[in-house]
Amino acid sequence: MANTRSAEKRNRQAQKRRARNTRVRTALRSSVKKARDAVAQGDPATKDSVHAAMRALDKAASKGVIHKNAASRRISRMAKAARKAAQAPAEAK
Repeated sequence: MANTRSAEKRNRQAQKRRARNTRVRTALRSSVKKARDAVAQGDPATKDSVHAAMRALDKAASKGVIHKNAASRRISRMAKAARKAAQAPAEAK
């Protein structure tokens, strides 16, 4: 339990940040999942969903919700998977 006014304020701030981080992280996971599904199924909208997921990762990293290196790693792996999926149908022809 907070005993001082400053500790009470820090608790309020932490609650706001936790709520924001949860919202951002949930939206981030959803967009990444959509992008992975699009890549796996070979959707025509793969490029858009991957771009949206990369954007969400960058935004989350800039807000400090996830670490910037974690965002970079996930963006890199997603781009690699999207590139591989885009090349696969071309090679099948």
